[in-house]
Amino acid sequence: MNSKYTLSNDGNTGCANGYCMQAQMKHKVEKIEGILTEYLPRQEGFQSIIMEAMNYSLLAGGKRLRPMLMNETYRLFGGESPLIRPFMAAIEMIHTYSLVHDDLPAMDNDEYRRGRKTTHIVYGEDMGILAGDALLNYAFETAFKAFVMEPEESLLIGRALGVLGEKAGIYGMIGGQVIDVKETGHSIPKEVLDTIYELKTSALIEASMMVGAILGGASEEEVKIIEKIARYVGIAFQIQDDILDVTSTKEVLGKPTHSDEKNEKTTYVTLMGTAEAGRMVEELSDQAVSLLHQLSEENEFLEQLLLQLIHREK
Repeated sequence: MNSKYTLSNDGNTGCANGYCMQAQMKHKVEKIEGILTEYLPRQEGFQSIIMEAMNYSLLAGGKRLRPMLMNETYRLFGGESPLIRPFMAAIEMIHTYSLVHDDLPAMDNDEYRRGRKTTHIVYGEDMGILAGDALLNYAFETAFKAFVMEPEESLLIGRALGVLGEKAGIYGMIGGQVIDVKETGHSIPKEVLDTIYELKTSALIEASMMVGAILGGASEEEVKIIEKIARYVGIAFQIQDDILDVTSTKEVLGKPTHSDEKNEKTTYVTLMGTAEAGRMVEELSDQAVSLLHQLSEENEFLEQLLLQLIHREK
């Protein structure tokens, strides 16, 4: 399903290799970094240590895939307003808070994330917990600013906030994390594993793309298609993560490998082996792109981004 073309910076197809895609990715990441910096709180007051820890966590690097997916889906449906910006910052804050808490001693107990010391190692476990809490709360503070920007779009903003809250909460990412923690340490069936992946990983990718679609004016049916695309991508993303945990290195991955084995977690690799897990990634990838092609709108960069997200090496 991979297209041989990627987009040039003016939005037209024009490259027969990955160079244009990588150049665009770099440019888009820089723009997202600017948005994150714009919305981060200033480090001031007696509680300034928490702002410092939030900044350390949020600006630790990464591909910024969720805000990028949100913006590209927004563009897919014709969105052009700055209204999307606070939501882009919010989704990255939510994602970052989940990583900060994942790394805590009570969870995965990881010392490195994205090639540098994790937040609780630098600031202490107490501030690691509070930094995650602060990022989650501040994410919604940030998203609410959209009402001031375009009050006439309050219904769409409200719908988008509803999706963001549900997908980040007990019926989404947190729910998946709960099952993951509860079932760690013993073998679980594929049905339970799929539920963990659908909630813990897919939910925020679904939120990213659905918010972009809603704010871009997509119909209810189109939003449902986008949700399904994002679910396939999210599950494939997590299976690829399983594969990389046993085939990659700490230097390439930016975090410790074999952590699933250390934490006695059931994964697609432990259930069916690396080769079959890789086949599942390809199958889900094809299903996602096939659904994307059913939409009347087109965004070639978005398609390439989804494929790169699924087939990443780190």
